[in-house]
Amino acid sequence: MKEEEIRKRSVFNRYLELLSYDIRTFFKDWSRFIPSRCPACDSDKRITEFTKEGFTYVACTECDTLYVNPRPPFLELMRFYTDSPSTHFWVNDFFKPVAEIRREKIFKPRVDFITKWFGDQPLDAIGDIGAGFGLFLEELKKVWPAKRLVAIEPSTEMAAICSGKGLEVIPKAIEDVTEGKRSFDLLTAFELFEHLHEPGCFLRTARELLKPGGYLLLTTLSGHGFDIQTLWERSKSVQPPHHLNFFNPKFMELLLKRCGYEVIEISTPGKLDWDIVEGMILQEGARPGRFWELFARSGEPQAKVALQEWITQNNLSSHLRTIARRPR
Repeated sequence: MKEEEIRKRSVFNRYLELLSYDIRTFFKDWSRFIPSRCPACDSDKRITEFTKEGFTYVACTECDTLYVNPRPPFLELMRFYTDSPSTHFWVNDFFKPVAEIRREKIFKPRVDFITKWFGDQPLDAIGDIGAGFGLFLEELKKVWPAKRLVAIEPSTEMAAICSGKGLEVIPKAIEDVTEGKRSFDLLTAFELFEHLHEPGCFLRTARELLKPGGYLLLTTLSGHGFDIQTLWERSKSVQPPHHLNFFNPKFMELLLKRCGYEVIEISTPGKLDWDIVEGMILQEGARPGRFWELFARSGEPQAKVALQEWITQNNLSSHLRTIARRPR
């Protein structure tokens, strides 16, 4: 899989231009921003790393989590997600044209992983938090048609799309879900955790929705990932106001335990770290260091493949996957 297949560079750069304009429109009163403690370990010890689009990213000196501090109020973030032109561009111009490619490259492999990993588990009810277009549940329904599959999706537009596909829908942010406690065997959340205003609140709410022994599977961005560490503030994954939190494997485990979970697996099965860095060097003039610039221009293809395999095997990809369980 290549980055260009699932994220067209020209379209994504246009989205970033719109996003920059929306930030100036939606976040005018910076005095309303809220100071935040570390979302992983709750420490207030931090150092400033950089400022991007007016948002300050700091690193916790206790656990090295990278996060935005201060951050916009929750309701202002929700208004941005609902009303901003960049959000509408993301849905209609960025995502929809590559939706079927993403189905093949991303959503079907997720279903394959889940059916293999949880195939012998008695899962009756599965909820996808932040279900979006419902592609994941749509694919899961093909292999597990008898399961109760629920899209937990706060966007009115996305919830309607999921409903139109015959999926059961809870049209709320998970933090607002009060019904259905102890009713799910598995909850999934893909590329959502980095967006959350209060990750701990999210995890505690999800735990209440799980049956005892129920599982949470989430993916997010690791701040210790190769492409993020190499590109740092130039990384397009480090993009406010969407991406507020960048955990790392060690302290993701700590946070889950603090929120009452048993951690089953933490891994970084990413495939695109080098491809992202190489694209930024060759296509956009990034200068992350002489060695990586030489490697991008002159490295042998097999060496690049071997590098990505090494990154993945050593938990150094920016794609972080976690499986945790509510104790029985």
